[in-house]
Amino acid sequence: AYPTLPSMFTPNNACSVSTSFWLTGIPGLESLHIWLSIPFGSMYLVAVVGNVTILAMVKMEHSLHQPMYFFLCMLAVIDLVLSSSTMPKLLSIFWFGSCDIGLDACLTQMFFVHCFATVESGIFLAMAFDRYVAICDPLHHMSVLTHAVVGRLGLAALLRGIIYIGPLPLLIRLRLPLYRTQIIAHSYCEHMAVVTLACGDTRINNLYGMGIGFLVLILDSLAISASYVMIFRAVLGLSTPDARFKTLGACGSHICAILVFYIPIAVSSLTHRFGHHVPPHIHILLANFYLLIPPILNPVVYAVRTKQIRERLLHIIKAGTQEGIY
Repeated sequence: AYPTLPSMFTPNNACSVSTSFWLTGIPGLESLHIWLSIPFGSMYLVAVVGNVTILAMVKMEHSLHQPMYFFLCMLAVIDLVLSSSTMPKLLSIFWFGSCDIGLDACLTQMFFVHCFATVESGIFLAMAFDRYVAICDPLHHMSVLTHAVVGRLGLAALLRGIIYIGPLPLLIRLRLPLYRTQIIAHSYCEHMAVVTLACGDTRINNLYGMGIGFLVLILDSLAISASYVMIFRAVLGLSTPDARFKTLGACGSHICAILVFYIPIAVSSLTHRFGHHVPPHIHILLANFYLLIPPILNPVVYAVRTKQIRERLLHIIKAGTQEGIY
């Protein structure tokens, strides 16, 4: 049974200062929380093991010390941070009814979730640039995408995420001290889920959140699309179908990873904005899936489609099996 906190309810919609919040988990499915913990816990475990495996593969295999795989390592770290920002708390809600979260912890979680989703989008943009140079100017690929340049692109994506998202929790902390209720009908401290509880004028918070969403999702996806238009033009100029297929195959993993990242976010955002008749638990499940699906599928996509990673992984599994036998 879940503990009850009467103080979490503010009578007659009166406003009060909040020092903590109460996360509901998946609203409407409270009776199924213990069963939901099985798929969510399993997916989190797969995400952690998969991304740690990618990091280990690239570290051990010197042939993978190339720009694309360094970017892949950045993705793996980001996916570990993204999933670990929400899943441990969600599982503690499922298992122990640990729904209480302090205001500062809530704002910190909000920052990490939105910041690293922004950073991930930036890394995909950098990877699109890498694929563009590799295909459209292959002779200069290694001289343009040096280790230092790759590091600077990763740092730029991180700084952009911090600069864009840093004001989100600060605007809440400084502008919205009073709340109608402390109950967040969500499984984690998502920006709009917290802002909608606040008393006072939230227009600046809403506009800033929407502006950042536009800058990140729309502009990044347009820039990535533009790079692929130029890539496809270069591919169509190749002399043989075999060369075209092989060149496009080099982009396959990146295209799959982009779709895995942007489609769940787009579906979740559209459902949140326009799906007024969609049950609340569907909204929350979608919001959790877009934080879990990329961390699960990115390692699978790259392990399946990248020959060096696949061969190295099979070699380790084979060696471990033989040691077990002998």
